[in-house]
Amino acid sequence: MKLAFLIVTLFLSHAVSARSYVIFSIAQDLSMGFENETVRKNYYINMGAGQGVKKDSVLDVFRIISVQNPYDNKKRVNYKVKIGELKVLHASDEASIAMVNEYEKELTPIFELEQFMIGDHVAINVD
Repeated sequence: MKLAFLIVTLFLSHAVSARSYVIFSIAQDLSMGFENETVRKNYYINMGAGQGVKKDSVLDVFRIISVQNPYDNKKRVNYKVKIGELKVLHASDEASIAMVNEYEKELTPIFELEQFMIGDHVAINVD
């Protein structure tokens, strides 16, 4: 009985820790075409207070880059690269709304799309 409980506990703890947190939606202001106009964006994330996120938390945003290596039997190499940070504006139990936090962009590789996208991975910043 104890062994069965231990196996079930290990299986469930692995399933919980394997969850991926991502940007699942983006909303932005409509541009009015004014000079020097700032268009604000909100990023919706499937991580909330239940995962330790609260207002003003800083979240790291990562993108998975997959590149084919032509010299190693065309094997694909995946890189998880930090592309920026978000600052939480509002956190509910299982989701959050965040905005872009200033970040040193010159320290990141070149991307096809520099802005955050739906599907980019998110983690709590522990620095």
